[in-house]
Amino acid sequence: MNATLPGKVLITGADGFIGRALRRRLAERGIAHVAAVRALPSGEGNAQECVALGDFAAAEWAHALAGIDAIVHLAGLAHVEHAADATPYLIANVHVTRRLADAAARAGVRRIVFASTVKVYGETTRRGRPFRAGDPARPRDEYARSKAEAERVLWERCGSAGIEGVVLRLPLTYGPGVKGNFLALMEAVAAGRRLPLAGVANRRSLLYVGNAVAAIEAALIAPALAGETLPVADQPSVSTPRLIRRIGHALGVPARLYHAPATLLRVGATLAGRRRAVARLLGSLEVDTARFAELAHWTAPATLDEGLAATAAWWRLQHTL
Repeated sequence: MNATLPGKVLITGADGFIGRALRRRLAERGIAHVAAVRALPSGEGNAQECVALGDFAAAEWAHALAGIDAIVHLAGLAHVEHAADATPYLIANVHVTRRLADAAARAGVRRIVFASTVKVYGETTRRGRPFRAGDPARPRDEYARSKAEAERVLWERCGSAGIEGVVLRLPLTYGPGVKGNFLALMEAVAAGRRLPLAGVANRRSLLYVGNAVAAIEAALIAPALAGETLPVADQPSVSTPRLIRRIGHALGVPARLYHAPATLLRVGATLAGRRRAVARLLGSLEVDTARFAELAHWTAPATLDEGLAATAAWWRLQHTL
């Protein structure tokens, strides 16, 4: 990738899953950066590298943005199971983005890279027809709708202020430190639980956190990405049964899969209040990342097996402490 390294970068959500990995990546690359967090963690005392702003919805961004060339906006409220109230999403994902972009315009920031979600495209894809750059937005829940609105706000502010915007729509991201459904699936495989998913014929796009931060670095640098909204994911996508088997291989245990009718699984999940979680295991949600790879001259540095090996190594470490 023949491009000049960026100046100082502000990272919002720098204490989150992707944010921590991005800080390590930028440090390794010698890229100056400031971590914007709500509160300083214990032992974090270097104000030149970390700034505590309290509630981002009411934060004063001017001091944090002094001397900043580019912003990576990772902070926000992620998808919460059963959450139907739009207000928390609108505050965390739309209002914060609007205030940050306004402050960036006043500070003369050159570029903003915004981490959005593939769920802006919709919830499911037909097998063999992944979502692609340029496909219309059809968000189905409050989280995805708030991300779509945050994208709109960002483009509006970037357009009026002459800021280079880049929106990356990311799928489920995994790696060392992962939580949520992916960690629960790893725990189930490690415990030798029998999983009724052998007959699932789907395709899911995933993103290893190491690939995510490499893509974000590319988005900070590549001139051709300015003004683009693009999906980014590992390639190729993977079926749920194959993912489980590869997790088992990484953990050094056999994956115990058996076949159960999808209809029965959906009924059971609905009764147990786990309909959305099971839908993600059964359905397809796939994106085509060719446009990003072409414009950024980018190839994901890690394969699925390499990403799972790193995740499994972290998991084993947690269980030996």
